[in-house]
Amino acid sequence: MNFFDKLRLVLHVIRWRLTWRRHSLDYLPAKTSSDKFISARNAAKLIEDNSCVFSSGIAGNARCSVFFYAIRERFKRSGHPKSLTWINGGAQGGRGRVPGTIEELGLPGLMKSYLAAHIETAKAQLQLAQKGDLELYTLPQGVISLLLEEQGKGKTSMTSEVGLGTFLDPAVGGRAAINATAGAKYISREGDTLKYTMPQPEVALFSASYADEEGNIYFKHAATITESVQSISSVRKNKGIVMAAVAKIIPKNKKEISIPAEQVDYIVVNPYNEQTASILQNRYWPMFTPHEQVDRKKAVKQLKFINNLLKITPVRNTVDSDMARLAASLFLKIVPRDGLVNIGVGFPEEVGRVLVENDLEDEFIFTTEAGAFGGLPAPGIFFGATVGPDHLEPSSKMFARYHDHLDMAVLGFLEVDTKGNVNVSKKGPEVTDYVGPGGFPDIVYGAKNIIFIGHWMHKAEFGHEEGKVKLLRKGIPKFVEQVSEISFNGQEALRQGKTVLYVTNVGYFKLTKHGLQLIARFPGIDIEKDILANCEACIYIPQDESVPIIDSALEFSFNRSKNTTGIHSG
Repeated sequence: MNFFDKLRLVLHVIRWRLTWRRHSLDYLPAKTSSDKFISARNAAKLIEDNSCVFSSGIAGNARCSVFFYAIRERFKRSGHPKSLTWINGGAQGGRGRVPGTIEELGLPGLMKSYLAAHIETAKAQLQLAQKGDLELYTLPQGVISLLLEEQGKGKTSMTSEVGLGTFLDPAVGGRAAINATAGAKYISREGDTLKYTMPQPEVALFSASYADEEGNIYFKHAATITESVQSISSVRKNKGIVMAAVAKIIPKNKKEISIPAEQVDYIVVNPYNEQTASILQNRYWPMFTPHEQVDRKKAVKQLKFINNLLKITPVRNTVDSDMARLAASLFLKIVPRDGLVNIGVGFPEEVGRVLVENDLEDEFIFTTEAGAFGGLPAPGIFFGATVGPDHLEPSSKMFARYHDHLDMAVLGFLEVDTKGNVNVSKKGPEVTDYVGPGGFPDIVYGAKNIIFIGHWMHKAEFGHEEGKVKLLRKGIPKFVEQVSEISFNGQEALRQGKTVLYVTNVGYFKLTKHGLQLIARFPGIDIEKDILANCEACIYIPQDESVPIIDSALEFSFNRSKNTTGIHSG
C-alpha cells in the first residue's frame, strides 16, 4: 500500500472511533406506503417482559445495534422489558470497549438468562453471571443455528454426535449451564448421540442491508447472513414478532428479494447500520460482497493494516512466522485441490496469510461459520466475513456442510492434554474467564483433518539465534496432564479416523494410538530441556527413532511431489 492508501485507512478508523456511538431511536424514513416501518424506540416497546429473543449477527457483522440501544434506553426509563431470555449464536459482545453490542443489554434485571455459543466478548453478561444475577448457558454455534431450523419445522429438539465426550456431554458430567444459578438442562444423552434443545424465540431481531417500500428485505451488499433466515422461520412458527433493521429503502427488485415482506412484521431504518465493523452499510466495501471484482491481496493488506492500527492483531515474531509456515506446509500435504476449509481466528489467520503470500489461495474453498463461501477469510475485527466470497448462505447451511464433510480445519487452542484433548472454551476458574465453544465443536466433528496451532507455553519467549530457535524465557505449560475443560475429545477423533496435528514453536505433534507423538522439532530445540521439562502432558517419542529436525527454509509448491515440510533427520 502507498502512503495515500494508509492515510485513507487511518482517517477511516478515526472517523469510526469518533462516531461509533451514533444512533437515532426516533428516525423514520420520509415516505413509505407500509405501516411496517417504525422507529427503533417503538420497536423496543413491542418486546414484552419475560419474552425469548433471538438476535442474529457475528462479531462486527450485521450487528443489531439500533435494537440494543433502544431496548437499553426503554429499560432504563421504565424497567421494561425485563426478565428476558436472550439467545444468539456467534459472538456479539464488544469486550467492554466497543459500543452498540449485546453488552448494551448487560443491565441487572433486563435479562433473566443468556444462551450463546461464544460468550467471551460479552463482558457485561459475564459479570452479571459471576454475581448470580444472570443464568448463563452455552451450546455449539452450529447446533444453535440448526435448532432454529428444526423449530421452524415444528420440532423442539435435534440429536447429533457433535459434542460427544466433551464438556457438553452429560455422560462425562457435562451440561449447557455455565454458572450455579443456571438450572435448565438443554442437553441429554440418547445412546451414542446428544439430544439438544433450547427455548423457542418469540422475537427475532436481525440486521440486513436494505428494504423496499413494500417491506421486502435485501441482503444485497451484506457481508454475512448468519442466522437471520432460520430465526425468522422459528419465530413465525411460534407466532412471534420478526423485526429487521436496514440501512435504507431502495426500489423494489423482485429478482433480488432475500426475505419477502410477509415474513417480516416491522422494519427499522437505521442509517448507521454497518456492513461490518467500522463500515457503514450505505458506504459498503465491495471486497466483502459476492460477484465483485476485487484485488484480494490488496484487500487483505488493507484489513491487516486496520487491525494493526487498532492493535487487534498480536505482534508476531520470526518464530511465530516459522510456526505459520510449518502449519501451511502441513496443510498443503493434506488438503486436496478444491478442498473445503475453515480457518479460525488468531494464530490460524497467520496460516491463511502464508497461503495467500505464496499465491495458493485459489486452490482451496475457504469458508466461515457465518456463511461466507469462498474468498479469503477476513481477519481480526472483520472475522466472519470474507474477501471476495463466491456467495453467502445461512449459518445453518454452512454448519450442515461442516457436519457432513470438511477437509481441513485450522484452529487455535488454550490447552492440550496427554490424550490429545483440547480446551478452547475456558480460560480460568471464574465465570468471567469463560470463552464458550463457538462453532468449534461442530467444526472439529466434521473435519477430516485438523491442525491446532498455538504457542508451546503461555507467556514464554522464543527467539532466533544463528538460525536456531531458542527458548529465552520459560512460561506456563499449555500442554498439561488434563485440560480444564474438554472442547475437543482426542480419543473420539481417533475413533473417527481423523488426522490431528498440533503445531507449536518447539515443533509439531500428531495424535496417535500412543497419545501425543513428537513428529519433528525446530532446529535448536532440545527435547529434554525445552520440551519434556516444560510439559505436564505425556509425550510419546519412539525409542528406536530420532526425532527429525525441521529445515528453517520451508518451501511451498503446488507440485505435490515437490511440496515438503522441510524435515530432515538429525
